[in-house]
Amino acid sequence: MAKGLIGEKLGMAHIFNNEGKMVTVTVLRVGPCFVSQVKTAANDGYDAVQLAFDDAKEKNLSKAEVGHLKKANIGPKQHLAEFEGFDAATLGSEVKLSDVFTLNDTVKVSGTSKGKGTQGVVKRHGFAGGPKGHGSRFQRHPGSIGSNTTPGRVFKGLKMGGRTGNVQSTVRNLKVVKIEEESNLVFVSGSVPGRDRSIVTIEKIG
Repeated sequence: MAKGLIGEKLGMAHIFNNEGKMVTVTVLRVGPCFVSQVKTAANDGYDAVQLAFDDAKEKNLSKAEVGHLKKANIGPKQHLAEFEGFDAATLGSEVKLSDVFTLNDTVKVSGTSKGKGTQGVVKRHGFAGGPKGHGSRFQRHPGSIGSNTTPGRVFKGLKMGGRTGNVQSTVRNLKVVKIEEESNLVFVSGSVPGRDRSIVTIEKIG
C-alpha cells in the first residue's frame, strides 16, 4: 500500500509523552483516502498510486474530474495526490490511517507555506538594517545593489524585497507522537508548513 496520505492541518498543541515530558505537536486529520488511479510502469512509465481526499460537491468539479473519479467509483473528492512506494492497491479501495502509519514513524510533511505578501529585506532575508538613531537615513533598506560601470547592471539573484511565503515547502524527520484512529488524527512533533485548515501530504521516510 502507499507510504503516504493526504491530510488537513488542524493546528498546534502540547501533549505529554510516555516519559512525562511536554512535546509541541501539530495535529493533522489524515485520511481516509481512496485510490482514484493506479499507475504502472507499463502504462505510465512509473509506479504510483493516486489518492483522493475530502468529499466535495459535484458541481464544484470539472466534468473531467467527475469522470475521472467515477471510474474509481468513489464519488466527488476535493484533493488528489500521487505517492510512490507501495505494495499493492486496488482502484476505489479505501486507505485508512492505520494502514500506513504507526507510532514513532519518521515522516515528512509537505504543504504550502503561509503567504506574507510583499516584504522588505529585513523580514524576508533577515538583513540587520542600519542605525536606528535620529538622522539615520538607512534603517530597513537593502543598501547598494549596483556595480561599477562594468558590467553596469544589477546581477540576477540578489536578495531583495518581494513576495514572501505561499510556496511549496517540506519539513522532514518529524516523529509520529500519537495516533487517534477513531478520529483519523495524527500528532507529529514540531511544526509543519501552512495555515490551519490547509491541505498537506504526509509520507513515511525510510
